[in-house]
Amino acid sequence: MTEEFYRMKRLPPYVIAEVNAMRAAARARGADIIDLGMGNPDLPPPAHVIEKLCEVAMKPDAHGYSASKGIPGVRKAQANYYGRRFNVELDPETEVVMTMGSKEGLASLATAITAPGDVVLAPNPSYPIHTFGFIIAGATIRSVPTTPDERYWEALDRAMRYSVPRPSVVIVNYPSNPTAETVDLAFYERLVAWAKENKVWVLSDLAYSELYFDGQPTRSILEVPGAKDVAVEFTSMSKTFSMAGWRVGFAVGNKQLIAALTRVKSYLDYGAFTPIQAATCAALNGPQDIVEQNRLLYQKRRDVMVEAFGRAGWEIPSPRASMFAWAPLPPALREMGSLEFSKQLLTHAEVAVAPGVGYGEDGEGYVRIAMVENEQRLRQAARNIRRYLTSMGVNASAA
Repeated sequence: MTEEFYRMKRLPPYVIAEVNAMRAAARARGADIIDLGMGNPDLPPPAHVIEKLCEVAMKPDAHGYSASKGIPGVRKAQANYYGRRFNVELDPETEVVMTMGSKEGLASLATAITAPGDVVLAPNPSYPIHTFGFIIAGATIRSVPTTPDERYWEALDRAMRYSVPRPSVVIVNYPSNPTAETVDLAFYERLVAWAKENKVWVLSDLAYSELYFDGQPTRSILEVPGAKDVAVEFTSMSKTFSMAGWRVGFAVGNKQLIAALTRVKSYLDYGAFTPIQAATCAALNGPQDIVEQNRLLYQKRRDVMVEAFGRAGWEIPSPRASMFAWAPLPPALREMGSLEFSKQLLTHAEVAVAPGVGYGEDGEGYVRIAMVENEQRLRQAARNIRRYLTSMGVNASAA
């Protein structure tokens, strides 16, 4: 049997995997690669969270199947977080479900609510799960801009006029991965009104809720009165508490969507390991100083990176949130394209970045840089990049 499986035909080659394979091969040869490609936090979780994990793991009755939608305590802890942070009231029983990271939550909700041929509006460029979670579920994707300016609203209105069938879901992700763009509450107010008028569900990915800079907190779509009529929002413990490998996230909001997600998950999994759920409660309910410390650390890394890369000849816009910078290729090398530029940086500067085209065709001309190395390593990356740019005839004044 040589015919490719139906859903595999709908998945293109993962562009970023090509750079990842090159990085792994270089490291196998002994190269000291400064990895700014994957958004994999290099910081440890809070000590009290790890202690709670170990404490509960020692209990003999903690190793059986857990609750798929999350134990009551962890759902209550997430509801309390929304109350403290956004002044949003959530019912832990009907408006909160625990997911295995926001990525799994989005994919499972896509499975729950998508019929073959449904049209879904997704940003371009975007994190791959925002499109491919729905493609795997059988949907057709119609792209809208990621940048939240007037072109965005024009694209939404065009999609409603000219798509058959009419779109049923719109996905938003701010702070954006990969572009690091942010929105204010007025954007969400307009989006909720538009979604109600057009009978469209809104899925908001707020994975970077706590990685905001310069004293400008991110907003939640659920702060908008009536948003729960049309919206669910996904958050993650991965970046906020440096718990990426623990695979813990949440979906909150509209009861109908939460019920659909909960039901599908009940067929697919038995929930996260109970000690992980208990430790998540400790993170959400415990001291939050680590969140502020991490935020300030990423902000300092941002400032160091923007300054050092600029002196090296590569001007990078300063991101207002997230752990990423969305960097246009140096003008003199723009014709190279983001994939080839990423390969060149890896080969000649020993710096790994993610090619923008891996996040959609509108990502071409950019690379995503993850601030997951310390300041010393970021400065070393800048020195390496400077040597590469110089070898290509690019200097600070030309860049």
